Amino acid sequence: MPQAALSGLDEARRDESSLRRFLNGLPGVDQVGVEQRAAGLATRSIKKASKLWALDTAISMVDLTTLEGADTVGTVRSLCAKARRPDPERPETPQVAAVCVYPDLVATAVEALAGTGIGVASVATAFPSGRSNLDVKLADTKLAVESGATEVDMVIDRGAFLSGRYGAVFDEITAVKQACGDAHLKVILETGELVTYDNVRKASWLALLAGADFIKTSTGKVQPAATLPVTHVMLQAVRDWYTATGELRGVKPAGGIRSAKDAIRYLVAVNEVAGEEWLTPKLFRFGASSLLNDLLLQRRTQLDGHYSGPDYVTVN
Repeated sequence: MPQAALSGLDEARRDESSLRRFLNGLPGVDQVGVEQRAAGLATRSIKKASKLWALDTAISMVDLTTLEGADTVGTVRSLCAKARRPDPERPETPQVAAVCVYPDLVATAVEALAGTGIGVASVATAFPSGRSNLDVKLADTKLAVESGATEVDMVIDRGAFLSGRYGAVFDEITAVKQACGDAHLKVILETGELVTYDNVRKASWLALLAGADFIKTSTGKVQPAATLPVTHVMLQAVRDWYTATGELRGVKPAGGIRSAKDAIRYLVAVNEVAGEEWLTPKLFRFGASSLLNDLLLQRRTQLDGHYSGPDYVTVN
């Protein structure tokens, strides 16, 4: 990205017109180029010696998630038990990065994960639609944080963004960031509704300007959810943000990543597009639940030399 496009970040935050001028001045995304590069990197193979490292790294990056209307205290406790010991017969298996639940179940997760170092994430801001007023969204956020959430996943108002009301989206993210206090803020762009890569790039930069600690692809409730090309665009954004500011921000693809093979493809993209510094749970996460099961099965295969089958891991 040209240096001129990276200058004036403080100016971009000044007012609506400055923000619009900055976002509209970002270079367009080469659709063919980004899709070809994503497809090319997806064919990269990992040597067997590195496969176990890749599987362990991916496990450590999982935000183990349950976001269903039927969730109960028991559901969350069971999920937290799996987060603590993903493969009970293999205690050396890494713990996951975080458990993600609705705000009213945060306290249950906090209690179940006490002393483990595993984060407690909560969706907020009228997830997944984002359709409510700011007071309700801030109350949602404060409930999660006051209950002990260390991470908050908010969803942007896509209607406001798509109608060009960038200032409204910026102000909302800024307000939620303030309500988070010490909790990290992940901003969900819902890229499947943004339609174009150019919009994904603009939304990524808007969220970073407003203070997002992570930018996240999706709620998992809209299709398409995470895709490799979209994740490439977001990884480019955090890499260029770091070049401009020296600040490291994270990326979280979520939704539709179900196999260890897919997860490894994302790790290759992280390394090649953003850089080795991002190969850590502090800067890259997978929003997934079913993914963990396949990662565990493939880990056993690497260690045992044969496929164990799904009955050897717990089902979420």
